Amino acid sequence: MNAENADHPAVTVIGLGSMGSALAATLLDRGHPTTVWNRSADRARPLADRGARVAATPEEAIAAGELIVACVLDYPALYSVLDPAAGSLAGKTLVNLTSGSPEQAAEATEWARSHGADYLDGAIMTTPPGVGSPEMMFLYSGARTVFDTHRPTLAALGDPVHLGTEPGLASLYDAALLGLMWSAFTGWLHGTALVGAEQAAATEFTPVAIRWLTAVTGFMTTYAAQVDAGSYPGDDATVNVQIAAIDHLLHAADARGLDNALPALLKSTMERARAAGHGSDSYASVIEVLRKP
Repeated sequence: MNAENADHPAVTVIGLGSMGSALAATLLDRGHPTTVWNRSADRARPLADRGARVAATPEEAIAAGELIVACVLDYPALYSVLDPAAGSLAGKTLVNLTSGSPEQAAEATEWARSHGADYLDGAIMTTPPGVGSPEMMFLYSGARTVFDTHRPTLAALGDPVHLGTEPGLASLYDAALLGLMWSAFTGWLHGTALVGAEQAAATEFTPVAIRWLTAVTGFMTTYAAQVDAGSYPGDDATVNVQIAAIDHLLHAADARGLDNALPALLKSTMERARAAGHGSDSYASVIEVLRKP
């Protein structure tokens, strides 16, 4: 493979954990000359067998291409690898797919700039087996021109979504979306346990749950406009109605011996919204008690 091929530019991947290895393997599969480096060289052997160039040092890895993709344990690990090689970053683009906070992303942007490198912060919204699927989102924040320059290469990994120029946006969305995922998973598991108490299989309940989530996304779209407007017309189902409805869930689950911590928390949050004067408003008004004054 020719590293000068404009359609398949060379890429360096630093960090070969499960995710980093999936990133490098996908780039190789898409025809990109790929150089890899990992603190433990054993992790690079399967990729070398697939055609990756294994760099002996971070400096050698950085020198191999214009685009550097880092995916390590955390930000301290990132700096421990890149600080000694920082002089090699001038004129390069660092795409950091290491999980962290928005504040850490902002600091990393300044760190990269101080060493003459462009920087994109990123968040991987899939597990390693999903890398390479165009259905899976990779979130990015940072300079739009930098994103546009490397978008064709980043698209090999998944659907690249540019959120804006503020460096912390990818990390912020990552945290928000993971919170949504965990809440949805736990709600689904609670519902699965509830119907399972009556011998309904999870595989029977789940298609119905997924169909219901399609309707829920429609409600979310309606409520998003209300949140932005700060106005919550209760013309579909009010907070008061939802409080009455969740009591049915609590009763059914309690009668079947389930842990009700999650629905009890949800009811408590609804009751706080009612106490704040939103009983006759839509469920979107609950956001008012989730925001700190």
